[in-house]
Amino acid sequence: MLLVDTNVLVDVLEDDPEWADWSIGQLRAQSKIHRLAINPVIYSELSLTFSTVEALDRAVDDLGLVVIEIPLPALFLAGKAFVRYRRQGGKKENVLADFFIGAHAAVLRYPILTRDTRRYASYFANVTLIAPKART
Repeated sequence: MLLVDTNVLVDVLEDDPEWADWSIGQLRAQSKIHRLAINPVIYSELSLTFSTVEALDRAVDDLGLVVIEIPLPALFLAGKAFVRYRRQGGKKENVLADFFIGAHAAVLRYPILTRDTRRYASYFANVTLIAPKART
């Protein structure tokens, strides 16, 4: 199983001129190796792009994604990562989506397909990130 981050899916759905090709290529390549999944947090973030649940569900199906629940140990770990973030000077008041996603991947040992590695790498060092190489 591989968690697909929201930014990769939005690239594809909105045909992002800079990132759509990379994201489509990665989804195709990774689908040959892993089952592609999202969790309720990613589903919720993705819902901002759609006007109805039915349209979102069709897109999830069309992309070959399965929605999987976040286990309780991952929710606990997300809270602990957020505490660390706040102690290190983080300003956000609520647990961030990246903490739920990163903790989910950490607890179940799933890789994450993403373009935004900063928080994942900082708070979930044991999670494998599939991301673009830095552009020079």
